Amino acid sequence: MPVSASSSTLPQILLLPDGGPQSHAEPWLARWQGLHGAVLLEQHDWQRPLRGDWSARLQETLVDAPAPVVLVASGLGCVLAAWWAAHSPAAAKVRAALLVGPVDVEQPALREQLPGWSPIALQRLPFPCILVGQANPAACSLERAQALAQAWGATYVAPDETAHDPTRDDWATGRTLLQTLLKDDKPW
Repeated sequence: MPVSASSSTLPQILLLPDGGPQSHAEPWLARWQGLHGAVLLEQHDWQRPLRGDWSARLQETLVDAPAPVVLVASGLGCVLAAWWAAHSPAAAKVRAALLVGPVDVEQPALREQLPGWSPIALQRLPFPCILVGQANPAACSLERAQALAQAWGATYVAPDETAHDPTRDDWATGRTLLQTLLKDDKPW
């Protein structure tokens, strides 16, 4: 699905959901899609995510994007964004990224469940980003999330600072963080 925008200068919000065996319902992503016009990046296989296939799908979408894009990634989507940005010249089309609860695919248990997703790309991302940690050490410890934020050049936000309750609303604090990244663009 191509990314579109009503104006060539306004960025399109592209959602990169978690997926994979550790995934969980992310109501805030669905609400952002439904209420705020964000576009969900559809993958061909959510049950057996392959990094190469997911990267190719992201690449196709960004190459076809008529406007700048802001990535909003959750879980495995964070790892995808970092890997793709480290390997694609189309990363120049990304204005910023909000990375929420990255998954540490280098943990032994997750490495078995998600073969081919490690190592995690640790290059500085070529666009501004904010990384929100999560209070789920089985997916990624806070220390590891902080280390990823540092490697990617992201501003780190601890999960308790975000009032993140995605099951009850559309995560207004997340939208505020996203607006911080958008700066001069219209309120989102």
